[in-house]
Amino acid sequence: MMRNALTERFGLKYPIYGFAHSIDVVCALAEAGCMGVWGATRETPEEIEAGLKEIRRRVGSKAFGIDLVLPRGMPKTADKAAIEAELPEEHKDFVKGLYEKYQVPAATRPGMRSRFLRSDEVAERQVAAVLASDVDLFACGIGAPADAVAHAKSDGKVTLALVGSARHAEAAIRNGAEIIVAQGYDAGAHTGQIGTFSLVPQVVDVCGDVPVLAAGGVATGRHIAASFALGAQGVWLGTAWLTTHEHALDEVLVRKLLAAGSEDTVISRADSGKTLRQIRTAWSEEWAAPGAPAPLKMPYQDILVGDLLGAIDEHGVEALIHHPAGQSVAYSTEQKSVADVVRDLVRETEAAMKGLG
Repeated sequence: MMRNALTERFGLKYPIYGFAHSIDVVCALAEAGCMGVWGATRETPEEIEAGLKEIRRRVGSKAFGIDLVLPRGMPKTADKAAIEAELPEEHKDFVKGLYEKYQVPAATRPGMRSRFLRSDEVAERQVAAVLASDVDLFACGIGAPADAVAHAKSDGKVTLALVGSARHAEAAIRNGAEIIVAQGYDAGAHTGQIGTFSLVPQVVDVCGDVPVLAAGGVATGRHIAASFALGAQGVWLGTAWLTTHEHALDEVLVRKLLAAGSEDTVISRADSGKTLRQIRTAWSEEWAAPGAPAPLKMPYQDILVGDLLGAIDEHGVEALIHHPAGQSVAYSTEQKSVADVVRDLVRETEAAMKGLG
């Protein structure tokens, strides 16, 4: 009941696209008959090259993808010292105060957001590493540069763009994107302002023959059946994999995710300067408190808080540790394997579709 042109295109069993920063999750999704998509924006070009080779070694000929966030307005070159010199004293004092208030030990290694600077130079090298690989799907999380899309297509890679409005979908198609993900307000991480149920039909209507995946709040088979009813040919899930055994997140973080309801997520700019839906913690509360400085633009906020975020994760500082998550986190109530999550989704979808006749 879930087979369509999109599954046939990649030899998938199910039109389920799973986004994860974990290579283990990506490989498990491929083994389960889905499209695993590796979120590699925070990986160096060398790490991307090595990671893609590792995934291919493990999944064989099965299809998989990679996702890069390629926002406009980044510095041309990766001059971290220049960015640090421009950080306002007020913001640096605020971060110092968080270290002291929550007794955060210093990190022993650079933070995930500060170990290298987001810049056009780094992005170009990341894209080059993707284009030099045999990955099947190249997904653009923010921005779908026409030259990168054209190059990927000429190499036989399928290109995908995530959008938050019909206008953005039209722009992505003009740039050559072959699959569109309509990601609604419910979604985790970077998300727009339009709810999933309002967004998906609008995007489907402007995409014509270009297939659309529904994203944002998708967590059960009922959500998948509803996505089909809205005109999508498949779904894109990220939050569903966070509490899987394969993702292997910190135990403190897993407990927070399993306990969280939809109302326990909040959109904040405090991590990177971009809007990011995450579970609500003291971290988001501190940055939203009266008198707190407004988060800086990317990549300034990255460099401002990167080492602190790295220390929080490294030492498991319970009050501050957090993770991007969508409103669908409410449906993650126990740890499962990726295969079990997929099995439940398929069973629930078939039951929902049969119930609708």
